[in-house]
Amino acid sequence: MLELTDAQIGTWVATFMLPMFRVTALLMTMPIFGTKMLPARVRLYAALAITVVIVPALPPLPEFDPLSLRGLMLCGEQIIIGALFGFSLQLLFQVFVIAGQIVAVQMGMAFASMVDPANGVNVAVVSQFMTMLVSILFLLMNGHLVAFEILTESFTTLPVGSALLVSHYWEMVARMSWVFGAGLLLILPVVAALLVVNIAFGVMTRAAPSLNIFSIGFPLTLVLGIWMFWVGLADVHSHYQALVTEALQWLRDLAQAR
Repeated sequence: MLELTDAQIGTWVATFMLPMFRVTALLMTMPIFGTKMLPARVRLYAALAITVVIVPALPPLPEFDPLSLRGLMLCGEQIIIGALFGFSLQLLFQVFVIAGQIVAVQMGMAFASMVDPANGVNVAVVSQFMTMLVSILFLLMNGHLVAFEILTESFTTLPVGSALLVSHYWEMVARMSWVFGAGLLLILPVVAALLVVNIAFGVMTRAAPSLNIFSIGFPLTLVLGIWMFWVGLADVHSHYQALVTEALQWLRDLAQAR
């Protein structure tokens, strides 16, 4: 008759439960996989499958009682680590969302909004286009595989039960406050061109007050903004490579990985 001790059961539970908490937290918060377009049940199945695959390659995990205070603290630790990884990737996508929002306001398309199926909020159409573009680039360039690789390495660099340097993580998150600046630099040529156009319309209004500048300026600004945005898409790939390289490197620094 097979007899199982509490220690054996605790070891088996720790072997699968603790890694699964970290993987699940990443899938629930990272871009694309953590959106409302992917059902939570599918994400849970994916987290279970990924956990089963990576568990044999993980270092030995400590025994713990899931119902004890130490067990709950270990589970919370894994959730925090996985969520930090996911939110750090979200900042990369928000760079392109902010870039689209800025150019939409400048060209007069801020009123053209639609419901984002990923987050369930209204966003500018240009921002939605940029989100879809960066999602395709992220998947085509295997960004998700790099994220899973870093997550697997984190079980060695940040073993379960190790002391979390909370200040270090918040310092890394604070370093990613470059989102707004990076989004502005991404769309800076379009903003500069539209600024020159608006200044020219201001001079025209001052020189000829009777000129109906709104009937002329709005269509011209809109057409010129769309044309400049289309021209600027030629450099999006190079900008994306630089931004995703920096974001993934910060993710490695966050995980203290190689």
